[in-house]
Amino acid sequence: MPLFLLAVLCLAQGNWQNVTDLPGVDWKGVTPVHKQAALKLMREETCACGCNMKIAECRVNDPSCAVSRKLAAAAVKDFSDGKNAAEVRADLKKIADEPPPVLDAAVPISTDGDPYKGPANARITMVEFSDFQCPYCSKAVAQANAVLKEFPKDVKLVFKQFPLDSHSDAEFGAEASLAAQAQGKFWEMHDKLYAGFPDLSRKTVMGYAKQIGLDMNRFTSDVDSHKYKTRVHSEEQEGEKAGVGGTPTFFLNGKKYNGLFEASALAPVVRGELK
Repeated sequence: MPLFLLAVLCLAQGNWQNVTDLPGVDWKGVTPVHKQAALKLMREETCACGCNMKIAECRVNDPSCAVSRKLAAAAVKDFSDGKNAAEVRADLKKIADEPPPVLDAAVPISTDGDPYKGPANARITMVEFSDFQCPYCSKAVAQANAVLKEFPKDVKLVFKQFPLDSHSDAEFGAEASLAAQAQGKFWEMHDKLYAGFPDLSRKTVMGYAKQIGLDMNRFTSDVDSHKYKTRVHSEEQEGEKAGVGGTPTFFLNGKKYNGLFEASALAPVVRGELK
């Protein structure tokens, strides 16, 4: 990112209380009086996404947040329709209490160079941000494979790294999986790591590498030098920007899936997207 644009972004993030053009907020046709009323409220009301930021603050610091985007749009519309601040707050509370949509609005997610299963030209790209030491991620493996089996021509699964700080060996597992990918055996390592959950000790992972036929000198050098640490952190940052708050988190063509991750629940959603 150019230094000038980075400086502008940092200034906006630190000065969100004075920013008048919030990311993703359409002010077209809004009078100056209504705009000021909406901005005032958005600087006072907390976003319902769980970030503990004000709505305006969340729009500036987390433009991908679908919740603050929805609340901001509702506030602008309400004030433009002539509602007072108390009425707008009541409407925003109703919206905040609503369950999240099954799929959020699409956000850009790069998949270049990431490991995937399924046809390269699949109509639906299912991106998974996952942690090799997460119990829910371990259970999601079978469900993800079931989705691929049900839609063999239409869905591909892309794996993205998102090791949680609370899992002591998750980052080591992430780096090891990428070292295996460098030798063309990501999914073999992926399956071993989850099958042996939650043991990600060095001895165990080195055993897996030997079992799947990796060049052990190269693999050992890659993990010991932390060759893929930067990439792991980059994918974590990408996930946070896309709205990942925990693992596993799945996206269908960039739309975060908020439902129960079971093949029976996801299949109708996939069919709907295919239409």
